[in-house]
Amino acid sequence: MERIDVLLGLQWGDEGKGKIVDVLTPDYDVIARFQGGPNAGHTLEFDGIKHVLHTIPSGIFHTNKVNVIGNGVIIDLFIFNKEVNKLKERNIDATRNLKISKKTHLILPTHRLLDAAYEKSKEGSKIGSTLKGIGPTYTDKTARNGLRVGDLLTPDFIKKYNELKSKHIDILNQFNFDYLNHTLENLSFNEYEQQWLNAIDVIKQFDIIDSEYYLNDCLQNNKKIIAEGAQGTLLDVDFGSYPFVTSSNTTTAGVCTGLGIAPNKIGKVLGVFKAYCTRVGSGPFPTELFDEVGEQLRIEGNEFGSTTGRPRRCGWLDLPSLKYAIMLNGITELIMTKIDVLNTFPSIKVCDKYSYDNKETEIIPFDINKEITPLYKEFDGWQGNINHISTYNEFPENLKSYINYVESAVNVPITAISTGPNRNKTVFRNVK
Repeated sequence: MERIDVLLGLQWGDEGKGKIVDVLTPDYDVIARFQGGPNAGHTLEFDGIKHVLHTIPSGIFHTNKVNVIGNGVIIDLFIFNKEVNKLKERNIDATRNLKISKKTHLILPTHRLLDAAYEKSKEGSKIGSTLKGIGPTYTDKTARNGLRVGDLLTPDFIKKYNELKSKHIDILNQFNFDYLNHTLENLSFNEYEQQWLNAIDVIKQFDIIDSEYYLNDCLQNNKKIIAEGAQGTLLDVDFGSYPFVTSSNTTTAGVCTGLGIAPNKIGKVLGVFKAYCTRVGSGPFPTELFDEVGEQLRIEGNEFGSTTGRPRRCGWLDLPSLKYAIMLNGITELIMTKIDVLNTFPSIKVCDKYSYDNKETEIIPFDINKEITPLYKEFDGWQGNINHISTYNEFPENLKSYINYVESAVNVPITAISTGPNRNKTVFRNVK
């Protein structure tokens, strides 16, 4: 029997997971998303074209591979329909190789209104929500109020929909939230809702399955599966920088609940991390830079959210948080991305410890929102273009030193390095 490999992010999201899944897809038969929703933005670039996926797994461009949206994912039918249509523009018919779990929960239009109302009510303590309805949808899931993709196939779906919508409107009225005059995707609520309901016919064209049976049957039949995570470990609802987190488990444990896979069926766990750090929205960020170096990172890395368009906060690589993510996930291999963004820097810093309560530590404190001072090691930059390099031996010595230091500090091999956004800008490394 095969085991399922896992690929997930080790920072605050935006690590380049989509590109890496796309690069690795030829080695697998099935690519399965296990959590998150359209708050994800997985960017892939090939043939001179940039593609951004929000809900659909990143293996969709390989037409001979099966892609699965697992039960741990949540779907907004409006956004899903837009995504399907964008793929059609690229001559990709997603109905041919995308399957959707019956147990996947639905983001209703009113979930998005609740998200906006809750965020507005927080005033000075906003968490930086993407306003995609993620939190309210997962809330309804755990409160046992939610609607699922399988409900779309029942004759009384509209009745169920209207009942849940009515509950949401009662809550919105408590916030004095004028939902009829609130726009969603530049549409009025009524216009957005109608398009959402129209998209029911679109999702019904897909193979809606009992995904837990399907995936376990694949493993029994020696099919190779890779589980694709969204967001990042430091946004995990249990282990991230709470409350500035997402609403799902972004760690390896989420694969088991998000796909119906037993823990003993987990194989390799691949962790993706940037050669520096970024974060979108509110929350602690010990190595954040507020100077011209931080701005240079943002410009060189084109650090603007693929889902929100918001400028990302930027800073140096944080090894204590990276070690924490490696520990939580059981990482067996590391993949470093966006190393090319550092091409022009004369010196590069890495945080290897924190100063907290007048003590040096590598432990992330419970109250991470308190003042943490990063302690840095500094490295000479390589100050040269590496985008043309295809083998590890060709890398400049200063770059090798940087990679070797990170690898030895976290004690996990770095087996691939991304040197650019295109799928062919990936250097694989044999590590004994």
